[in-house]
Amino acid sequence: MSNLLRKYQTVQRIIDVGVVAVVRAETEEQAKKIADACIAGGVTAIEMTFTVPDAHKVMESLAQMYSPEQLILGAGTVLDPETARIAILSGASYVVTPMLSLPTVTLCNRYHVPVMPGAATAKEAVEALEAGADVIKVFPGELYGPKVIKALKGPLPQANFMPTGGVTPDNAAEWIKAGAVAIGAGGALSGPAAKGDYAGVTENAKKFIAAVKSARS
Repeated sequence: MSNLLRKYQTVQRIIDVGVVAVVRAETEEQAKKIADACIAGGVTAIEMTFTVPDAHKVMESLAQMYSPEQLILGAGTVLDPETARIAILSGASYVVTPMLSLPTVTLCNRYHVPVMPGAATAKEAVEALEAGADVIKVFPGELYGPKVIKALKGPLPQANFMPTGGVTPDNAAEWIKAGAVAIGAGGALSGPAAKGDYAGVTENAKKFIAAVKSARS
């Protein structure tokens, strides 16, 4: 399989799942347990953020524990091309940034790795598309609500939008119906982990998956 084909398949698999778990944690162990709990609940697209201590080591561990069929491993909170390269070498199959970093997008495209830069305006979204973004991360989603997706899809029907921030099981369907190809879920998904309740994380994952499936049907 060519790297370019693998890139497109990765994007499609993320869209098929419909939910990307944005993992933030205080320790490596907690991050791994959150990822395990999300996967158990059906959220197999994991965005391991670089705010996690030694995030690259966590990604390396997850890449060894799970096969590519079981886990769609990505890196989040990537601020520069150097970090993106570390993520790719650690097993990340896609890269997510909170803003548009042209050097980071260029590096990801160089290695045929899907990249999802953050954008909050039509201007930023167009710049991301022109740079070669595969999916545009609408961030922070809670500042705009689902209506921003519908508004952006008006002039940019060809763009793939994924909101992150403020997405919950209760409003996930609204985001999908507005035109989002997938949603990024952080605290509303992994929140119970703060109290050691990883079963609660799994239940939240199931709720997110169910909400997306319901909206698409």
